[in-house]
Formats: sequence, C-alpha cells, structure tokens
Amino acid sequence: MPNPTAAILIIGDEILSGRTREGNAYFLAGRLAEHGIDCREIRVIADDHAGIIAAVQDLAGRFDHLLTSGGIGPTHDDITADAVAEAMGVGLDVRDDARAILAAHYAARDAEFTPARLRMARIPDGAVLIDNPVSAAPGFSCGNVHVMAGVPKIFQAMVEGLLPRLTGGTALITRNWEVRLPESSVADVLREIAGRHPALSIGSYPFEKQGAYGTNLVLRGADLSEVETALGEVQAAFPEAS
Repeated sequence: MPNPTAAILIIGDEILSGRTREGNAYFLAGRLAEHGIDCREIRVIADDHAGIIAAVQDLAGRFDHLLTSGGIGPTHDDITADAVAEAMGVGLDVRDDARAILAAHYAARDAEFTPARLRMARIPDGAVLIDNPVSAAPGFSCGNVHVMAGVPKIFQAMVEGLLPRLTGGTALITRNWEVRLPESSVADVLREIAGRHPALSIGSYPFEKQGAYGTNLVLRGADLSEVETALGEVQAAFPEAS
C-alpha cells in the first residue's frame, strides 16, 4: 500500500523578501520521510488572504495532508487561521479551550492577556488543537490541513506533537555514495542502474568541497534488500568513493 502523501505550505512575506531564512520546510520534510509520509510539494506564498485560500484548497485537495507554517500570531497580518477557515468552509471564533490555555500561560507569567493575544485563541469550527509547549498558543488541524507557527523552535515542537496523530507508512531507507567525478561522468551508468530498480529513487547531486568537485549518489527506497543491492551496483561501477 502506498505511503500517505503531503504538501508543505510556507506562509510569510518575510520569507519571500529574503528577510528571514526558511528552514521549517527542510525540517518537516525530513520528519515526514522518517514517519513514512511522502512529501510531494513545497510551496512558499505571501501573507495574502486570497492566495492562502487558493493554495490551501489546491494542496489539501491533491494530497492526504497539508502542513502549513506561519501566520497564526497576534498581529494584524497573521491571517492564516482566517484564510484556512474560509478555504475549508467553516466558521472561525475564539474557542474556550484555546482561550483557557492562553489565559493560564499569561497568568503564570503575570502578563496581561491582551486582545491581540486573544486573537491566537481563534480556531476554526471543528478543528483539533495542536499543542504548543513552547509559547502556549496552539496550532490546529482542520480536516487534513495542519496549521502551525512560523517560529522554528515553536514549529518544530508542534510537529513533534502532531506526527503521532498522523498515520504513516513505510519510512524510506537512504544510502549515499560520494564520488570525485562530475555528474556527466556518472549519468549513463546511473541511468542503467535506475532502470533495473524502478521502485527506488536514485539521484545525483554535484558538490564542491575545498576546491574539489564530485557527485553524491543517493539511493532511496522502502525495501532494504533492494536498496543495498543497488548500492552495491553503484559502488562496483564507481569504486573511487572518498
């Protein structure tokens, strides 16, 4: 049975402007692979209400899961919750359980529970909360759309809480073989090996290290025996690994 599929949607003007370095998709894609969920698409979009709605409807309609990052904070430009609720055709309002989590968090710190902070308790109707052990403000799962914060530390904590709720498949096994040859020198043989192992993903990725050029040959698949067999063929063809 094939693995569940997923898409990642990164939301934020600060990513598109280059002001903030994006790392959440890198982290999440790796964790999904370990969990046996195949990430098929990653998209970065602006803080635009209509754009978020269109992206959510497209990606949630084509994949088993859509996981988003960004735009659920306390400020006026945090519009992800509003857009996701509209995209999924449900209402959005302050919810008692989310309000209680935030109220307790700020009371414990002797901080005012302001209207801006209350915005983070606005949850789409019927959604399931995603725990935030770092700063309390919860994410949520609305159908197959899982909405999480953009701050990397918070995002990663939310991902770890969410993944056990998602049914995974078979985690991919990865093997790497590094050769001091350009891609053009390995392409023909690698194509032949890939043809003998259609169930595997076999890729080549050029690199430069301290002035030396080479290619990383990466093999991925669910069957350990087949991955190891293909790796042996790669190693026999290119024994000059570093």
